[in-house]
Amino acid sequence: MDERVLAEMLPYFTQHFGNAASVSHAYGWAADAAIQKARQSIATAIHASPEEIIFTSGATEANNLAIKGVAEAYLNKGRHIVTVATEHNAVLDPCHYLATLGFEVTILPVQSDGLLDLTTLEAALRPDTLLVSVMAANNEIGVLQPLAEIGALCHQAQVLLHTDAAQAIGKMPLDMQTLQIDLMSLTAHKVYGPKGIGALYVRRRNPKVQLAPQLHGGGHERGMRSGTLYTPQIVGFAKAIELAISNLTVETQRIQALRDRLWHTLSQLDGIFLNGHPSQRLPGNLNFSVAGVDGQALHLGLQSVVAVSSGSACTSAKIAPSHVLQALGRSPALAYASLRFGIGRFNTVAEIDQVAQATISTIQALRSHKISDSSSQIPLSNPQ
Repeated sequence: MDERVLAEMLPYFTQHFGNAASVSHAYGWAADAAIQKARQSIATAIHASPEEIIFTSGATEANNLAIKGVAEAYLNKGRHIVTVATEHNAVLDPCHYLATLGFEVTILPVQSDGLLDLTTLEAALRPDTLLVSVMAANNEIGVLQPLAEIGALCHQAQVLLHTDAAQAIGKMPLDMQTLQIDLMSLTAHKVYGPKGIGALYVRRRNPKVQLAPQLHGGGHERGMRSGTLYTPQIVGFAKAIELAISNLTVETQRIQALRDRLWHTLSQLDGIFLNGHPSQRLPGNLNFSVAGVDGQALHLGLQSVVAVSSGSACTSAKIAPSHVLQALGRSPALAYASLRFGIGRFNTVAEIDQVAQATISTIQALRSHKISDSSSQIPLSNPQ
């Protein structure tokens, strides 16, 4: 967490401890004022109105509220939902759940660079399609989907569009006045805010989106999400987004330069394959596969140097190749032997160089050991 975010939050744990739903005393008024200010700040950052921001416990809850909420609210229109093979499990799992209830879910493939083919999407839309869910920026490979074009296709077909923008907020412009997005999931901890707080943008005009609540009791958040609002977290969420938006251009250039520096060094090795589109991706994301090494050994060799993963943090405990990398066409062996680096606000050039050298040394040592063991190798020229 950014220390400036923490400083903003601290008074609301002790001095201003009221419940925002308590309207009969000053403590409640102070909490409510702080939440309304935060709601306005977040809305301003995405060019929305404050009434369109619904607070949740994070992007996972926001995704569930959007997908299941639309499915229940629009039963009279149809039971067809469209999503993409590279989505986060917080989107795929609610879709799979709805399939057990009789909904039909179409999961679209992506191209080898991770981008969704628009003609494939257009062909998947039907008169009974309720919702399309396509993430703005992929959490594993950083690919940025063409939201403007996707939104135009959906609205032309009178289909609602949801996007999981947990990775995108604060790292790229998101304008709800120009993008034809109807529902958008956000979270704080991806922009150096607290964990456990997020929001769902719900469009109120052209069209006005209806949602069936998934949490009942109290009627908070315009009846869409009951539960006592966590004032310190919400205040921190807003501060985190304000900081990210205020320095977006400069920070994007700095982080991208660090990412490119790391990739320039690592790509000198043979058998290194970039995962995802080379330029249409988040500035701080670098994901690549390494041929000729054991995936588990690769990660173990780097654990003492850097916090690195092969896939989503939410699934890092599972011993299975990334579904995102397999959707790109990577073999299970290469998907296992992949590294996902996230470069951010507090990283330095010295850290980048240290990690680059440690990664190269680890790969070379593993390959050398494999050759000396005379074990079978993955051909270094084979990108699959």
